[in-house]
Amino acid sequence: MNHEAPLAEFLGLTFNLSNVLMVTVASVIVFLIAVLSTRTLAMKPTGMQNFMEWIMDFVRNIIKSNMDWKTGGSFHILGITLIMYVAISNFLGLPFAITYDHYLWWKSPTADPIITMTLAVMVIALTHYYGIRMKGFSEYGKDFFRPMGFLFPLKIIEEFANTLTLGLRLYGNIYAGEILLGLLAGSLATGLWGTLAAALPTLAWLGFSVFIGGIQAFIFVMLTMVYMAHKVSHDH
Repeated sequence: MNHEAPLAEFLGLTFNLSNVLMVTVASVIVFLIAVLSTRTLAMKPTGMQNFMEWIMDFVRNIIKSNMDWKTGGSFHILGITLIMYVAISNFLGLPFAITYDHYLWWKSPTADPIITMTLAVMVIALTHYYGIRMKGFSEYGKDFFRPMGFLFPLKIIEEFANTLTLGLRLYGNIYAGEILLGLLAGSLATGLWGTLAAALPTLAWLGFSVFIGGIQAFIFVMLTMVYMAHKVSHDH
């Protein structure tokens, strides 16, 4: 697991080529799923359309559990996009990791804190944007001083804490899973007895990691909608 990240310099900036590759792959997969599931719509959904409608209903229920649909309906597409993208990103590194010339190229993009923290910052920024857009700048600013003005510093700290926990929770769970899978995979190459001893734990952990990847995608979207509700709802 001691592999370096492939880096490249461009216009004075340093890019992790593995992150660029995996983010692109995840985006393409999500795009293809969306296109294939909506290409031939029917009144009685089957196949991919049925799967997409299940995702839509699942996200709709998440939103309704946090805010009224009249307000939360605006975030339906955001929730669908996030849950699909995060789930696919969590699953990409589970079957295998690809290294070339001591560089790690194929992994779950969410196993990198830069990716997860970028997603977290984007989500928190969107909550502020929609809060201002739906309440107005003046009314939104007053929320930071409610119910008592001296709580303002704590609310600022809360914004940073929410960003850190949203991003690092996702990163920690996915990264830890890939580390253990890498250790188990190493045991498979230590001979016949090592392979036999490690095969069952590897398959068990692989299945558990799929479950964890799905749960983490759900938690990410759930927290996104919780934070969004606090910003846009007048009763929060």
